[in-house]
Amino acid sequence: MQDRKTVIEELKAQIDRDKLPSHVAIIMDGNGRWAQKRHLPRTAGHKEGMERVKEIVEVASNLGIKYLSLYAFSTENWKRPEEEVNGLMKLLVQYLRMELNNLNKNNVKVKTLGNISGLPKLPREEVIRAVELTKNNNKMVLNIALNYGGRDEIIAGVKNILKDVKMGKMEIDKLNEEIFQDYLYTKDQPDPDLLIRPSGELRISNFMLYQIAYTEFWFSNIYWPEFKEENFYQAIIDYQKRDRRYGGI
Repeated sequence: MQDRKTVIEELKAQIDRDKLPSHVAIIMDGNGRWAQKRHLPRTAGHKEGMERVKEIVEVASNLGIKYLSLYAFSTENWKRPEEEVNGLMKLLVQYLRMELNNLNKNNVKVKTLGNISGLPKLPREEVIRAVELTKNNNKMVLNIALNYGGRDEIIAGVKNILKDVKMGKMEIDKLNEEIFQDYLYTKDQPDPDLLIRPSGELRISNFMLYQIAYTEFWFSNIYWPEFKEENFYQAIIDYQKRDRRYGGI
């Protein structure tokens, strides 16, 4: 049986660096089930999931991915027990405090997707600090989706369009896809080429509903805390084997 290092090197060798997806999005799912399967508290799963975030961000940056979007906390996640929500917020603060200098040193720009005004004070301040510190970096954009919902994003965009029309800043008849994209959180970014979802679920869970019209999906039965470098490479390899026709022949 090959050791892990050999497997990783063999997978990396299969990747065509000229055909990398520009934008990869990941629904980081399965932390709680990973923990429960091991008779651990759900918080243990989230902590292990944070380790995977650190690993995959570094792997994606080193590979040459230009945009990486991570679904960290959805608008629906507020329905979870208060203890778990508080734990997730503490992990967000911990991740940013531990990794921010490293992200900045590696020329990674941190951006957010979602309504961060709805976050508690401390995590909100840490997120704003991370965005400000890294705003001039240009190797990779790391989008962290926080208090994010795809439907909310679209509705917010429509409301802002209506405000601009009312103020005379835009003519409604000139609205097209390109202009509409300027009202989304991903303004000035390409749509995801590849969406990765571990955990065995086969749904989108309200993530980037507008942007994924022609995104390639890659599903896996492993939980996010088990998703490592070699799994990321496998997703890229599978993506590169696909024929993206965008409705053509």
